[in-house]
Amino acid sequence: MAESNLLSFIGEAKKSSVERKFKESIDMSFNLKDVDLSDPKNRINEEIILPKGRGKEIRVGFFGSQEMQAKVKEVADVIYGPEDLAKFSENKKSFKKVVETIDYFVAESTLMATIGKTLGPVLGPRGKIPKPVPPGQDPSAMINALKRTVRARSRDRRTFHVPVGTKEMPDQDLADNITAVVKRLVGKLEKGYGNIESAYLKTTMGKAVQVKLEGIR
Repeated sequence: MAESNLLSFIGEAKKSSVERKFKESIDMSFNLKDVDLSDPKNRINEEIILPKGRGKEIRVGFFGSQEMQAKVKEVADVIYGPEDLAKFSENKKSFKKVVETIDYFVAESTLMATIGKTLGPVLGPRGKIPKPVPPGQDPSAMINALKRTVRARSRDRRTFHVPVGTKEMPDQDLADNITAVVKRLVGKLEKGYGNIESAYLKTTMGKAVQVKLEGIR
C-alpha cells in the first residue's frame, strides 16, 4: 500500500468520529478466509510490539522476590511478592479485580509453577499468564516492551480486532503501527494476504473504514 493511501484511510477513520471527552482507541479488525480455525495451530495468537507505542497507559504487574522487586520499582505498575500469592489464592474474587486492571504480568521464573497452580485458572482464560524472567535478570526491558505490545487473538472466530493506537496519535505513527501489525499477521498466515478477506480501521465511536492491505510490504 502506498503510504499516502494508508494515511488517507487513517484520516477518514478519524474524521468519522466527533470529538469525545475521553481518549478514543483506534482498532484494526481483520476478517479471515480459507483458514480452518477449528484447528488450534491455525489460530492467530500473537503479541506484537507497536513501534510507536499504544498511545495510552498500559499497566504491567510483577511477581518476584524482594531483590527482583527492587529492579522493577520504576517501571512496573503493581508489584507483588511470594507472600501475596497465598493471599490471592485464598481470595480469588479479590485477585480477579486486580487482573481486570492489569494488561500484562511478568514473574520471576521460580514462582511460575506456584502461579500456574494457584492463579492459573484466573489468568489463563484471560490470556494473562505471566511472562517468566530468570532470577537475577533485570525485567525492566521486558516490562517496557510490554507497554508497547498488543495482542492479536483470533481464537476460533474469523473476525478479530487489534488495537493500533489512539485517535490523538499522529497519522504517521499510526501508519507505522498498522504496518507492523499487518506484516506480522501476513507472515503467520499460510497464504498471507490470501487468507485475509477484508480489514477495517475504526475509532472507538467512529465508523469502520475499509483498508486495502495489498501494498503493505
